[in-house]
Amino acid sequence: MRKSGDEVPGWRPPPRPEAVAIEGQYARLEPLAQAHAAGLHTAYAGADALWDYLPYGPHADPAAQAAWVADWAGRDDPVFFAIRDRDAGGRIGGVASFLRIQPEAGSIEVGHINFGPALQGSRAATEAMALMMGHAFALGYRRYEWKCDALNLASRRAAARLGLSYEGVFRQAAVVKGRNRDTAWFAAIDREWPALSAAFEAWLDPGNFDAAGRQRRRLSDLTRPILAARDPVPAG
Repeated sequence: MRKSGDEVPGWRPPPRPEAVAIEGQYARLEPLAQAHAAGLHTAYAGADALWDYLPYGPHADPAAQAAWVADWAGRDDPVFFAIRDRDAGGRIGGVASFLRIQPEAGSIEVGHINFGPALQGSRAATEAMALMMGHAFALGYRRYEWKCDALNLASRRAAARLGLSYEGVFRQAAVVKGRNRDTAWFAAIDREWPALSAAFEAWLDPGNFDAAGRQRRRLSDLTRPILAARDPVPAG
């Protein structure tokens, strides 16, 4: 029985992601800046439940939202992006980030995802996630992680829909806003990216939507065959 993993010939740690704009057909990701604060406050208005599983927020007024942006913009980990929805005239709809960036391991996480109600369920939202995943793998990362509160069923469903495989729950992983957090782990790896990229391309194709914008094929149907089966733990 082999006692070590497969060789990774020619392995070199990838560069850290830079804060650069990432362009898509439906979405544009821009490095988070103070210019986005007002748009984010509008995107989140009246939707305080969006912050339930995040370690900060909600923000009571534009000044509080601007202070949050000032605190998080410009960091090298996490690297935050504001998301514009091209179908909505370029309106700012939410944020996401790269974090826990470990070039030496080839591992990177997507997180701090917070989409306002208008962005949720849109083509821009899905494309934003596809763009971030593709960007990470193009840089040379081997592993792309998604972690969320195990009670956050919407986030768990989103991870699986995007083709990230469930890897288990870390119990009592953190205390967030004074409450226990068990953390569910999901990930995709580089050799899965070609199939995932094809699934995203097929789903985002304009022909996949009817005149009313309703999808013809679900993304989850396209990504489900790519999900990895978990190996059982050997007994004994």
